[in-house]
Amino acid sequence: MSRPSRLQRQILSLYRELLRAGRGKPGAEARVRAEFRQHACLPRSDVLRIEYLYRRGRRQLQLLRSGHATAMGAFVRQRSPTQESSGAGAPGTQPDNGDGPRNPLDGMRSPETPPNGR
Repeated sequence: MSRPSRLQRQILSLYRELLRAGRGKPGAEARVRAEFRQHACLPRSDVLRIEYLYRRGRRQLQLLRSGHATAMGAFVRQRSPTQESSGAGAPGTQPDNGDGPRNPLDGMRSPETPPNGR
């Protein structure tokens, strides 16, 4: 097996630093592991994306090391079972059919614009 590149060594170092910084903060270690696992299948040739993720990880490390971070998690909207079954959301919104993120402006038109756009 060949020697790891400089970028690979930096990424492994970042991984270890993130795990250390996340000790004692609820959800941090699991989140770090999940993020790295999610992006482990990136091809080596996708250097721009890898470097972007590396810089993003460095920023997250700075936030974790600052005294302000007490936990780490993902921004996920939790739905109650009654909301899922009835499909009821906020007034004026379309029900979520589960096919990905929605634009909050979908389905909204300016009152002065007729439906045909003229």
